[in-house]
Amino acid sequence: MGAMSARPNPEAAAQQAENNAPHRAGFACFVGRPNAGKSTLTNALVGQKVAITSNRPQTTRHTVRGIVHRSDAQLILVDTPGLHKPRTLLGERLNDVVRTTWAEVDVIGFCLPADQKLGPGDKYIVKELAGIKKTPKIAIITKSDLVESKQLAEQLLAVSRLGEELGFEWAEIIPVSAVKDDQVGLLADLIAPLLPESPPLYPEGDLTDEPEMVMVAELIREAALEGVRDELPHSIAVVVEEMLPREDRPADKPLLDIHANVYIERPSQKGIIIGPKGKRLKDVGTKSRKHIEALLGTPVFLDLHVKVAKDWQRDPKQLRKLGF
Repeated sequence: MGAMSARPNPEAAAQQAENNAPHRAGFACFVGRPNAGKSTLTNALVGQKVAITSNRPQTTRHTVRGIVHRSDAQLILVDTPGLHKPRTLLGERLNDVVRTTWAEVDVIGFCLPADQKLGPGDKYIVKELAGIKKTPKIAIITKSDLVESKQLAEQLLAVSRLGEELGFEWAEIIPVSAVKDDQVGLLADLIAPLLPESPPLYPEGDLTDEPEMVMVAELIREAALEGVRDELPHSIAVVVEEMLPREDRPADKPLLDIHANVYIERPSQKGIIIGPKGKRLKDVGTKSRKHIEALLGTPVFLDLHVKVAKDWQRDPKQLRKLGF
């Protein structure tokens, strides 16, 4: 299956040649405590659903890269899990993933929601960022549509002061609203000049380099998270066992068979996921199938099973099996 297509822009390319400015390409990551709006911002910049979003903290586990193609630059967005004080082995591994990512990117965007006071969690992250000397850091005040301008100004000032206290200066401080598409383009304009001079690192039209099976698993997990009780988010993992084109289908009517397992930690959680008479699981299948078909551009038959992997978040062997 080919990559998702993005529209090339011939005028922009001509303009680029005329200006003769060097093309830039590189990696940027958004960091912030869980639920700070990082995935929504990634999707808004890329213009398609790439990183999974959910109104529950801790939904992003994989480093999903969204790719923004511009005439002057190619911006590869690395979406890290939220950094937090770890309570489990999984938590510690997620934090390690974050730190490794920070060391390898060209720009770091620190996301802070406009409607929430700077808390200990934010300070913990910015303090860690202060230790990464060479990488330019942009402070992004997300969800700016949720507050009045006075509150927004206070938040901008607070994040500026925090940088000063920790002995560094933000390369930029910018408020954005991904939901209202406000200043999202400007954010890309600010990030682009901070990237190294380089030809594009990915072909035009690629929006993400995550393996398709991983993205399919994430879309299923996102649907499974919707509307479940609070004890479940951390306990759900999805593994796509196989994706195979259905044999004996005519070329103009392809069908992709996807078999996936939804893992939870305790037998008691099974009923929550499956729902009365299997209704919930059916809804999860219907909802995620729509997104998967949009992503892969082909009709899909989705076969979902719920399985128990006892206490998988604390068991190194289970973590490996489930891809962590």
